[in-house]
Amino acid sequence: MPIARILAGLVLGLPFLTPMATTPLSAEQPAFTWTHDDPALEWLPCFPGFPPGCRFAVLQGNPEQPNADIFLRLEPSSEVPLHWHTSAERMVLIAGEFEVDYDGQDPVVLRPGTYAYGPARLPHSARCLDAGRCVLFIAFEEPADGPLGRPDPAGARDLRRR
Repeated sequence: MPIARILAGLVLGLPFLTPMATTPLSAEQPAFTWTHDDPALEWLPCFPGFPPGCRFAVLQGNPEQPNADIFLRLEPSSEVPLHWHTSAERMVLIAGEFEVDYDGQDPVVLRPGTYAYGPARLPHSARCLDAGRCVLFIAFEEPADGPLGRPDPAGARDLRRR
């Protein structure tokens, strides 16, 4: 009887132990945080078709590989031309007011704390409104088009039709 109780306890306890056993522990990569005004961020220029002053900073990962996170910074009143990405993008506006206009949809104004999802290959344009410098957090699922977009809206529309 004691062996049966021990086995029953092990079998009943396995579902609770399994998540702990499969969660990898990593001492190689510590947790970290960034703020959009951190002086340690390295701000890189966006592609030539983007407005003057457009910069991005890599927060985590490598934009040439899946699952990279960046900040995108734009000056007030600057306009981002029609472009597209091969990756979907998940975005949260950190600072400013940012209008995004996805092909075939009504434009929407993002304010700090607003989340937006942009599907892969969907052409869009955007502009930073006059409420100060815009900073946008973007998480790319796939490698980011570099630096950060494909300025070929005709090609994007061809891809969307497929």
